Amino acid sequence: MFIQTEATPNPATLKFLPGQAVMPSGTANFTDAESAANSPLALRLFEIEGVDGIFLGGDFVTVTKADDAQWDVVKPRVLAAVMDHFTQGLDVITVTEGEDAGDDNDSDTVKQIKELIETRVRPAVAQDGGDIVFRSFEEGVVYLHMQGACAGCPSSTATLKNGIENMLRHFIPEVQEVRAVN
Repeated sequence: MFIQTEATPNPATLKFLPGQAVMPSGTANFTDAESAANSPLALRLFEIEGVDGIFLGGDFVTVTKADDAQWDVVKPRVLAAVMDHFTQGLDVITVTEGEDAGDDNDSDTVKQIKELIETRVRPAVAQDGGDIVFRSFEEGVVYLHMQGACAGCPSSTATLKNGIENMLRHFIPEVQEVRAVN
């Protein structure tokens, strides 16, 4: 098994591509070992000293390191753990994290926002090893949650303001602003 790695716009995060499906559908974001209780892979990665966060995408794993950790120490350990996990055929996740894919009670504006995020934003963000999740739309403000490599990325504010906000405002006049939430 050969696992490719890619840099992300966030220098504290690397993207690992095992060459096979990681998540059959959706994504999963873990900020500590306790939150990763339903993911044997994430738990295994949190055992590595210096690992601060795990994000699981369709065909990739992004790992965020602690500020005081060095990639030349952490990266080989992550590669070994990911390789061992997949070659042993172990489950990546035991309970599927549910994500609100759509609510029949959503307004037309919210449905449009979700559609644009799903079709235009998510694919681009996933290429950088992250994800973006719609949280709410209130009084002209769209609230989004950045995950994976996008969380804490120096360029995420620019992405939100210059990219996502401008695009949403162009297609949906009701949108006045986009804000990140934790």
